[in-house]
Amino acid sequence: MKRKFGDRANWRRITRRHFACRYVETREFSGYITLYTIYGLKEPLWKSYGRHTYRIADKGYSWLQYFPKDSHYIVTAMFDERQNIVQWYIDTCKVQGVTDQGVPWFDDLYLDVVVLWNGEVFLLDEDELEEALEREDITDSDYNLAWSTANTILRSIDAHAFPYFSLSLKHRAELFHHGEFRRK
Repeated sequence: MKRKFGDRANWRRITRRHFACRYVETREFSGYITLYTIYGLKEPLWKSYGRHTYRIADKGYSWLQYFPKDSHYIVTAMFDERQNIVQWYIDTCKVQGVTDQGVPWFDDLYLDVVVLWNGEVFLLDEDELEEALEREDITDSDYNLAWSTANTILRSIDAHAFPYFSLSLKHRAELFHHGEFRRK
């Protein structure tokens, strides 16, 4: 199982970045919210889903990430240089926490859900989850948690009840353009 950090400090592709993090406790969300803004990079990052390829990291792009309190998933809303949503990437995770330096982290459970800007939904990395179980990198309980979490997320998306689509658009405008995350 791989531990992933919100500040992506070891991401070699990125040459200049800004990272901001806040703990938020409101009626609509409790947990950490981070903003990772890319100012310089060696080369853009492209991902293919279905028949299309999308740029998900480039100069001026920003990733708004949610670490919901007591949840087994992390949501990353990826915005282009004009603050248009590119995709939401939802990682399933075993556990999450915060470093002594205040950087949120999570232990990735391989299975992911991607929702593109146009509403297309993809379940990813089932093969990685199976391989991790076979290698005994995860337990049967971890495997079941990943599937249970992904299925709950997919049902919530299908029911138009997954709050992070509208929440991320609201937070991107309110918290980051006009609020406490704004660079000084």
